[in-house]
Amino acid sequence: MILWNKSNIIFVILHSLIIEFKRKDFMTGKKVLYVSSEVIPYLPNNDISTLSYSLPKMVNENGGQTRIFIPKYGLINERRHQLHEVIRLSGMNLIIDDLDMPLIIKVASIPKERMQVYFIDNDEYFKNRLLHADEKKKLYKDNDERAIFFAKGVVETIKKLNWSPDIIHVHGWIASLLPLYLKEYYKDEPLFNNSKVVVSLYENKINGKLDSNIVKKIKFDEVESKTLDVLNDATFLNLFKNAVLNSDGVVLTGEKVDKAILEFVNSRKIPILKCGFVEGFKEEYLNFYKTKILN
Repeated sequence: MILWNKSNIIFVILHSLIIEFKRKDFMTGKKVLYVSSEVIPYLPNNDISTLSYSLPKMVNENGGQTRIFIPKYGLINERRHQLHEVIRLSGMNLIIDDLDMPLIIKVASIPKERMQVYFIDNDEYFKNRLLHADEKKKLYKDNDERAIFFAKGVVETIKKLNWSPDIIHVHGWIASLLPLYLKEYYKDEPLFNNSKVVVSLYENKINGKLDSNIVKKIKFDEVESKTLDVLNDATFLNLFKNAVLNSDGVVLTGEKVDKAILEFVNSRKIPILKCGFVEGFKEEYLNFYKTKILN
């Protein structure tokens, strides 16, 4: 039996304060870019949208800096959420499979939080569109091009912001080509020389495939990588595998991650965090960032 005297209590309190200080001190000044398919409050509450909100909030609360990027889907209400176009960031054309596609950047602030969200927009790919399928649950035929546009749009915007992230954390299918483009297409961009890429994997609820010419369209950007081989069968599962192949760390979120992707991840020699929505999950992410990604 431990007898708690005044000295014991003071020691425990001081020890806890030191641990808390070290944890917060680690994130001070660190820049984390969150690139996601969705985030609350702009889209419905689910695992991806919730974590894409909770993790940046965690980083901010611990002294870090964040930027959040998502697509500007048609179902996002611009007036309600007070989105506005950033003229100095818009106006660029991105070439997607030999077509010039205008890049429009909009921004909003999450109420009561010090978090800015940047929205990648384009009339062809996102206006009047849902996430990956139409109202009849039919997949959009150009989902592959939407993912390419989103990846390039994020990087080009970060370049204009001149903001060099320490960690780039990717969530969701439409962000899954970003690791590939960072590693190959933007490999000579000095802003990302020291950036580490983490991909979070979730239960895959999307059936069907991307366009069979996805590899050809990526190679149009002079991206040559052996990791493209996995996309010869253009399933969404293989899209996630490609993200893993080009990342520095993986987070397995929840208990319903596809068995095939679990086996694939476990075959890779990269840091893995297995973490669902359990008590203390934020501490696990902070520790993962510190000891496995930025060590």
